[in-house]
Amino acid sequence: MNILVLGGTAWLSHRIASMFVDGGHDVTCVARGSSVPAGARLVNADRDVDDALGALAGERWDAVIDVARQPGHVRTAVRDLASAAGMYVFVSTGNVYASHQEVGADEDALLVEPLAADHFTDPEQYGAAKAACEEAALAAFGIDRVLIARAGLIGGPGDHTQRTSYWPWRFAHPAAEHTVLVPDAPELPTAVIDVRDLAAWLVRCVEGGVTGIYNAMGPVLTFPAHLAAASAAARSSAIAVLAPEPWLQEHDVSEWAGPRSLPLWLVDRSWYGFNGRSNARAVAAGLTLRPLVETLEDGLAERAAHPPDVHLAGLTDADERALIGELELRAE
Repeated sequence: MNILVLGGTAWLSHRIASMFVDGGHDVTCVARGSSVPAGARLVNADRDVDDALGALAGERWDAVIDVARQPGHVRTAVRDLASAAGMYVFVSTGNVYASHQEVGADEDALLVEPLAADHFTDPEQYGAAKAACEEAALAAFGIDRVLIARAGLIGGPGDHTQRTSYWPWRFAHPAAEHTVLVPDAPELPTAVIDVRDLAAWLVRCVEGGVTGIYNAMGPVLTFPAHLAAASAAARSSAIAVLAPEPWLQEHDVSEWAGPRSLPLWLVDRSWYGFNGRSNARAVAAGLTLRPLVETLEDGLAERAAHPPDVHLAGLTDADERALIGELELRAE
């Protein structure tokens, strides 16, 4: 098959391109950088330029793979490639849904209003931007020629956000002796899809001509179950010290990601459905998922081999020790 990957240098798109190459397909990557997989053809282009893909419209593509977030990039891509490509694969996000309150909701849930603009800078518009990208792909190719994968939280080797590698790393390296600070959130759903499983499924879908709209998300586990998997991945004997959610907020500990955070933690119950959506349709369409502990083990090993320069997510050792100390004083 002749495959066009719009990207190919970053985490997920590089993995997808690499798997297509390994599968014996002819792969062309369109990117501003140069670090595409060995065996792939590189076309340097800047998608901010209106006719960046114009020259590629003269070739025939069995499938186009796109992970863009800017609606303008997708609108110009489908304009130029709709008559040159057999199918369009767009990696979207669960952020396109209008509500995240219902745990177990499927792909028929209401979406946010698509962004009218071609570009966005406000992170709050991310879901609307991805919805606009979906809209453009469907309008140009039609549902029978489009595969939309609404990805959940992606983890595994190469997670540059550190969201999924933090907990196994922290259990492997407790800042306070034999203890790890965790939010007391027993009902919080979590779901992580391994980047390798997502990429492999997308490749199989293209090879099999699978189209449609799917929640490409990992299995739903409670937060305590996720922490247990992280502890097992780290082969740790450290004990989780439960911190009340209001207390953590009072001490300026952030949710979900970023500096001074406890990753994956969400306080607002109206967001519990974000990591609790049904992936039944994707599983029925061939999505296979490895055990979470394997994803966390491999992410931890990669982080150990390439230690990050800064904490992009989680607590520093000093913050962790200080907070555990204050929590112990509070309990006395």
